[in-house]
Amino acid sequence: MGGVHLSKEKLARGLLVCLWLWGFISLSYAARSGVSKQKFQVKKHMKRLNKPAVKSIQSPDGDIIDCVPITKQPAFDHPYLKDHKIQMKPNYHPEGLFDDNKVSSTKSNDKETHIPQLWHRYGKCEEGTIPMRRTKEDDVLRASSVKRYGKKKHRTVPLPKSAEPDLINQSGHQHAIAYVEGDKYYGAKATINVWEPKIQQQNEFSLSQIWLLGGSFGQDLNSIEAGWQVSPDLYGDNNTRLFTYWTSDAYQATGCYNLLCSGFIQINSDIAMGASISPVSGYRNSQYDISILIWKDPKEGHWWMQFGNGNVLGYWPSFLFSYLTESASMIEWGGEVVNSQADGHHTSTQMGSGRFPEEGFSKASYFRNIQVVDSSNDLKAPKGLGTFTEQSNCYDVQPGNNDDWGHYFYYGGPGKNENCP
Repeated sequence: MGGVHLSKEKLARGLLVCLWLWGFISLSYAARSGVSKQKFQVKKHMKRLNKPAVKSIQSPDGDIIDCVPITKQPAFDHPYLKDHKIQMKPNYHPEGLFDDNKVSSTKSNDKETHIPQLWHRYGKCEEGTIPMRRTKEDDVLRASSVKRYGKKKHRTVPLPKSAEPDLINQSGHQHAIAYVEGDKYYGAKATINVWEPKIQQQNEFSLSQIWLLGGSFGQDLNSIEAGWQVSPDLYGDNNTRLFTYWTSDAYQATGCYNLLCSGFIQINSDIAMGASISPVSGYRNSQYDISILIWKDPKEGHWWMQFGNGNVLGYWPSFLFSYLTESASMIEWGGEVVNSQADGHHTSTQMGSGRFPEEGFSKASYFRNIQVVDSSNDLKAPKGLGTFTEQSNCYDVQPGNNDDWGHYFYYGGPGKNENCP
């Protein structure tokens, strides 16, 4: 009898082992299938973004720049652009007091006559192609999801006169900006000092940009943005990079950085969006800046972007937007950082040069020759320029005006310091 009893025990034990193994295998399979499903989605998304290239250029910073036929760029995946005829130049170009070609022969502008991007050292893209920074698997995997790759988080626009200041700070984004509002604006321009601010956490960034805004600050905000940024999360390094952004629904479903979705149509074969800018300014050393102009073509209604001296980059087709199909109702210039407060203290992520505005030239970062495009499509000095920052002890802004720089401001700061714990 004892032998039979023992075999029952063995049977029960064996059954338990089998059940445990089955559970382990099921969990492993589920985990593996989850990972393989994510990998499949990542690969599919990369295939959508990385178009077949005529040639590829290895940049010294690790980027690969693909020269993609202009008609094969991501914009043309958009159903509304299937039969779109590419506009190879704008119908109208606004002129102004500080026009680039008027000052291109002066010494102060020499450092900006050729736009310095690192990949240029190893080659160029031919006419009829556009340079695209290749998206790598790690780039997509760093995002919170495949769907959110290349997108800003919600509520990232500074609200200078908001009745809800607490709501702004909760978003974790901080700003030091100058702005105009209360009129119809058809474009904006500025020359922006270029630095390489230090970032504390990988999920934080520091940028300096122009915002052209339309609509309310609720769910329907339209925004066109351009400038330079340091974003380890987006690019996987701490390099200063040229970027653009657009949204027509307050950063929810529409829009993206650079060419990471259908929207912006690039026509320029020399400038790669998202590529590193080099050299950058040094403390008490050489200063480098870039000019950015964004304006609305009164004939076609598209929003065009020019980078530096006559480098027309391309355009955002007017159908992408609701409010911006007419005009912008607010323009902002300045810096933005993410303050994740990872250790319960304010981030030490720098804005601009990481120095406060009062330090001045070659120490603090600046925006100069700030202008807006008016209803006559002329570049004009901004009227009623205001300034805004959430915490001036962390990042600040100081405006000024003179003959050479027109309307300008110094901005930025170190973030965490004895007055910004």
